[in-house]
Amino acid sequence: MRFRPINLGRRLFAALMICQSSWVFGHPPGLSSLDVTIKPAQIDAKVTFALQDIEAFAPMDSDLDAEVSDAEREAAKPTIAKLLAQQLRVNIDTQDVLPSEAGQVSFDDQNNARVELHYLGSPKHALMVQSKFLALLPDGHQQYLTVRDANGKALIEKMLGKHDDQISLPIANAAVAESPQAPFAAFGDFFKLGIEHIVTGYDHLLFLFALLAVTHSFWPALKIITFFTIAHSITLACAGLNIIELPSSFVEPFIAATIIYVGLENIIRGDHPKGRHWLTFGFGLIHGFGFAGVLQEMDISSGDTGILLPLLSFNLGIETGQIAVAAIVLPMIWWLNNKVETAEKFLKAGSVAVSLMGAFWLVERTML
Repeated sequence: MRFRPINLGRRLFAALMICQSSWVFGHPPGLSSLDVTIKPAQIDAKVTFALQDIEAFAPMDSDLDAEVSDAEREAAKPTIAKLLAQQLRVNIDTQDVLPSEAGQVSFDDQNNARVELHYLGSPKHALMVQSKFLALLPDGHQQYLTVRDANGKALIEKMLGKHDDQISLPIANAAVAESPQAPFAAFGDFFKLGIEHIVTGYDHLLFLFALLAVTHSFWPALKIITFFTIAHSITLACAGLNIIELPSSFVEPFIAATIIYVGLENIIRGDHPKGRHWLTFGFGLIHGFGFAGVLQEMDISSGDTGILLPLLSFNLGIETGQIAVAAIVLPMIWWLNNKVETAEKFLKAGSVAVSLMGAFWLVERTML
């Protein structure tokens, strides 16, 4: 049977439209944080999670998006605080402890909710913390747990999940035992999270596909990937040092706009657009802010290094995943681009599908 490349474009477009309901966000909610501080007379716990996750364990009358009024969110606070208090287990020296007062709930302008709980008492032998409410969230949800002493030093860090939802911390000599590896204990977890983020970050993958769709060989593709990596590194430094902060309400629609632009450029200028690596660099900065925002908005940090170490390992995971994806798709792209009868049809069909998907995301993210 003769290969018809235009069918590839149609099938790609159909697949994008079928999956669009789950792709409104390139990286949907699925990450939260739990920060526990051991003080001389009490234990403080702060849970931060995306508003979209609330509906998994605290259903409301309306979806938690821009259409929900401040009054509805305020009315939901007691329910959220009660459920979090019930689902967060704190065990001090083999005794479960209940919060000393109702939890304090707040919302921020990044579409996150924060719940603060306080438990009277301080461990002398052992502390156990269990996030039972992870069982109510999707399987892929992960929660970054940090336990600190009264001075803010990280004692233990761990990425929790539905099937691994607790930590136990031994206490030595009536004082909290410091773990010398605490600042680096979660490096592998953030590295893995970065890989998962890029592999499931459909907007970033589509952007990468559109950039590489014009390449015919190794070196042009390497230049694009390298400039994308450099842009991520610059963004990483800015985010880690808090030099520049961009709200997700700007970053997410802008990412969608970059996808539209690259797709249209492929259609108009063909497979030899000049300065593609510089375009990649500029737009890569914005995509990098999207990567960094995943951790910043969740108040995630790592010991004395702050957010810098998680961002570094997270970004390394992103780059590793990006290279792995490129290694799979590039041979297919080059094969199609180097065949006269398929090159033009493949590029135009794929770029039309990419631009339409980007337009869909732009409308959705502007409205949310």
